[in-house]
Amino acid sequence: MTKIWGNTDKIIRLSLAILIAVLYYFNFISGTMAIILGVLAVIFALTSLISFWPTLHLGGY
Repeated sequence: MTKIWGNTDKIIRLSLAILIAVLYYFNFISGTMAIILGVLAVIFALTSLISFWPTLHLGGY
């Protein structure tokens, strides 16, 4: 597994995940939008912690 990102990208992705969690916690988002953004937040958090985006390697990069 090749790491592909620097610290700046990791911080941005993790910050976005935290922001989405805070918006959900304070009920600024709800319903379908909350589910979609929640899934996106989990993906951002996981990819920033492991520094790997699996679909990027499907294109041969």
